[in-house]
Amino acid sequence: MKFKKARCFLHVLTLLTVSTLVAAHICAAKQQSEIDDDIALLDRTAKAFAAVVNKAKPAVVFVQVEKTIEKSRASAQFQDPFEFFFNDPFFEHFFGPQLRPKRRRPQKFKQRGQGSGFIISKDGYILTNNHVVGEADVIKVKLADGRQFKAKLVGTDPQSDVAVIKIDADNLPVMPLGDSDKLEVGEWVIAIGNPFGLTQTVTVGVVSAKGRSRIGINDYEDFIQTDAAINPGNSGGPLVNIHGEAIGINTAIFSRSGGYMGIGFAIPINMARAIEQQLIKQGKVVRGWLGVVIQDIDEDLAKSFGLKDTEGALIAEVSKGSPAEKAGLKEGDVIKKLNGRKIESVDELRNRIALTRPGTKIELEVLRNGKRKTLDVTIGEQPSGAMQAISQNEMLKKLGLGVQELTAELADQFGYQEGQGVLISEVEPGSPAAQVGMRPGQLIEEVNRKHVHNMDEFLEALSVSKRTKRVLFKIRDGKFSRYVALSIK
Repeated sequence: MKFKKARCFLHVLTLLTVSTLVAAHICAAKQQSEIDDDIALLDRTAKAFAAVVNKAKPAVVFVQVEKTIEKSRASAQFQDPFEFFFNDPFFEHFFGPQLRPKRRRPQKFKQRGQGSGFIISKDGYILTNNHVVGEADVIKVKLADGRQFKAKLVGTDPQSDVAVIKIDADNLPVMPLGDSDKLEVGEWVIAIGNPFGLTQTVTVGVVSAKGRSRIGINDYEDFIQTDAAINPGNSGGPLVNIHGEAIGINTAIFSRSGGYMGIGFAIPINMARAIEQQLIKQGKVVRGWLGVVIQDIDEDLAKSFGLKDTEGALIAEVSKGSPAEKAGLKEGDVIKKLNGRKIESVDELRNRIALTRPGTKIELEVLRNGKRKTLDVTIGEQPSGAMQAISQNEMLKKLGLGVQELTAELADQFGYQEGQGVLISEVEPGSPAAQVGMRPGQLIEEVNRKHVHNMDEFLEALSVSKRTKRVLFKIRDGKFSRYVALSIK
């Protein structure tokens, strides 16, 4: 009996062992199958990226530029010590002009730069950046197949940093253009260009963010942010989606070292396309104009105006005779929608109005005293200098400073003379202006060493600071005046 039980136990144990081995074998086979499937998926993904790149690369070009500049052979600190003596009329009277030494002519130098671009038509139109080709005397283009051409500048738009050049060729490979409005954060993107002169370089990343503005690169900003590696020389090249379509123009990087740090910016192709069409047809960009001063809505403003959220753009001022005034827009209105599409920020509204062709009728939905109204507005043409004023206002906002015309009444009130300068009307607490002791009621007499008598002269003198990122004010407080220097970050 005991022997039979032992045999039965051994039989069961054998069956369990065999079952375990079989199960382990099946599990291992299943795991290997899953690993094989994963590897196959990765392989298909890699080949898909390669197929997109192979489709897009022929339309990407290498752009080389040259600019001739003049420099004096002697710097200011090494001027000829006898120059004053030789230029004296007394010397020429006694010794004659023939002994005067020949004036040194400025020496010419050639500056060279490089960037990228991509072909958008079979007959040779190429999209790139204004900062790549805008000031060039000579533009050369090298195609992916090795052919080289001299290009002519069709048109540039410094405010958006878009430029169009053209080469004389036919049946060229063309980069298809996508729809940047449909782009989603997290989508795969590919940057193709010529960083540091390394032609046809490909990097891969994702869309990190959309609608980036107030970066301080261009006047009109609506950047796509990406972590695809972008370096000097990538400027003007395409940012491509997984369908091989250009959805942006690689333009700039955020960097503390001058190299790639994981944050790159591209101009959305929909914005670039609208500008490119105008540049090709008329060689310049004509922008739409509404004629309002608008500002973002914070929580305090939302509460003050009885708003449920901070979406939209608050109208702070309506220009006389502007399309906005003619349509019935008023100060304190909040623009919520344009042609049925929500407005989420000041920058979005400004960009959309600017890209609207003058003469176009649009529909604005506004909130006025808690009630929604719909107004039809015919867009006008942006006056010259309007964008400059907007840029200056942005600089003042960064400084935390508000200024206004010094009227006769205000001059009497504060003890100044009409036309003596512009009056400081507001200083934001904790701002750069506040930190140097500027306060309401003080007078700005000079901006960047130029005396200013009114707001027009003030804004014109301030325009220099857009390039230098610094501003020098001479301010008066009663009988005393002083200079203050501020950095614009």
